[in-house]
Amino acid sequence: MYQIVAKEDVTPQIHLLEIHAPDVAKKAQAGQFVVIRLDEKGERIPLTIADWNRQKRTVTVVFMEVGKTTRKLANVKAGDSIANFVGPLGRPTRIEKSGTVVCVAGGFAIATIVPIARAMKQAGNRVISIMGFRTKALMFWEDRLRRFSDQLIITTDDGSYGREGVVTVPLKELLEGTQKIDRVIAIGPTVMMKFSSITTLPFGVDTVVSLNPIMVDGTGMCGVCRVTVDGAVKFTCVDGPEFDGHKVDWDELMARQRTYLDEEKRSLEMWQQEQAGG
Repeated sequence: MYQIVAKEDVTPQIHLLEIHAPDVAKKAQAGQFVVIRLDEKGERIPLTIADWNRQKRTVTVVFMEVGKTTRKLANVKAGDSIANFVGPLGRPTRIEKSGTVVCVAGGFAIATIVPIARAMKQAGNRVISIMGFRTKALMFWEDRLRRFSDQLIITTDDGSYGREGVVTVPLKELLEGTQKIDRVIAIGPTVMMKFSSITTLPFGVDTVVSLNPIMVDGTGMCGVCRVTVDGAVKFTCVDGPEFDGHKVDWDELMARQRTYLDEEKRSLEMWQQEQAGG
């Protein structure tokens, strides 16, 4: 069992868990993920590692309430334990001194981009970060990302904070500017990563995306996370989760993401009925 050291509700539907997991904390790197199982009857779900503390031997994950398992996970408290916490899994982000790196985060993927921005800064890069949310009420970790960014740009779809619009607009402005952009790392909803890759393509800038949203099992056994990258079949959880955004077959990936929507909906509805005593 893995004890929950701390819990924070960063927004009403986005939660942070700091979990005592010495072996994972010892080896965790930016860009990797863990697979957790809440209890013996629970399903396995992959969650990106948002942070780690090797001295405290803890790992931090951030998740949004979407389906049954994340709703159940939202009910845990500090002091509770979860059955399984496996990792670190996946290939870590390639960290090197490139020059100027733009880190783009959409929604709660901010938790994924922060350790990457930190590692890029520590490697000697100039880091420009763009964070985008639907509205100000969903924002979190602005202070953390600002700490590792030479420049921080914030967008909201409704204009309630920062610039009104989507992240690809300031991204394009940076690419068209006088400052050379050497690398772009875009993480967030699939559609956001797709259009970030489309935006950088004409400029020939190395663009990395993290395909975490398509993972289910996280161990390579279920096959749900199959994607086509540069004409070859890859498995996101073992070959990734990061890939060249210019080589991903985005249309295939987005279609595959919709495969289990009905099953996920039914699972959530059945659990809600159980909770209501129906």
